Order: sequence, then structure tokens, then C-alpha cells
Amino acid sequence: MNAPIVHRSSADPGRLATYPPARLVLRPPTFPPGPVCGAWWPRTDDLAAELASLIDVFDASHGLVTRIASHHGSWPHEPHTLPVTGHTVTASWYTSGIDPHTIRLFSCGARRWDLLVVPPRSEAGAAARLMTAAADPARHLTGTALMAAEGPSG
Repeated sequence: MNAPIVHRSSADPGRLATYPPARLVLRPPTFPPGPVCGAWWPRTDDLAAELASLIDVFDASHGLVTRIASHHGSWPHEPHTLPVTGHTVTASWYTSGIDPHTIRLFSCGARRWDLLVVPPRSEAGAAARLMTAAADPARHLTGTALMAAEGPSG
């Protein structure tokens, strides 16, 4: 069972805040790398509320995440800065060059990860299939191709 993450609130560093752990799966490093390197299943479509738990995982294991990029229109609100635990992440929104079903994370040291974003309202079985497919090193499908393969229930 995953316990909630306790952290210092970004809005008020003196106050502790909790949020559930990120629903995230990463594929093992492969060569050549796939179009996505895993999947994230946020609980809501509120990126500002959801991002902290995702960034906590990456900050701890892959280095400080400083930027994200996503396709314009993928999220209802498109803030340019997002406070997370201990720092602020800059967001960029693109109309081309980024798959509409992914989010791109950038960390210090010029590393990047493209994650399939499983729609928050997905049925649990569909979400599990999408996350498994995105983490499969033998599959080299884009986020859009993974969503199409799952069909309209994804």
C-alpha cells in the first residue's frame, strides 16, 4: 500500500502538506530509447495540484526537475510556473513537436523524460494496460499510438 507523501507546502514552507504518491511506471533504460520512457496516471486534470508528487519521485531519483513541456491544450490550465516541494518548475506549452498525450520533464544535467499521461478518468484496467505498455522496453510506440491501441476507453 502506498502511503501519502508528507512534504513542506510550496505555498507555506512552515506548513506540512500531504498528497498521495504518484501513480508512475518507468521503463528500464534501453537502446535505442523508446518514444516514451514510462507513464504517469494523475488523479485529476489539475496539473498544478498533481505535479508535486511526480516531481518528488524524479527529484529524488533522477535529479532536480527544473522544467516541463507539454502540448498546448493537453491540460485545462497552462501555468508558466508551478511550485513544487522546495523549488519552482517552469512550464512551456507547444503546438507542435510534443505528443499531445505526453509530458516532458527536464532535470539538471540536461536529462529528459517523456511520459505518457494516462487520462485521469481512465478506468483502472485501461490505465494498467496503458502503463504496462508504456513501460515495456520492447514496444516503441508514441503516447498517441499507445492511446489509439487502447481504444476509446483509455
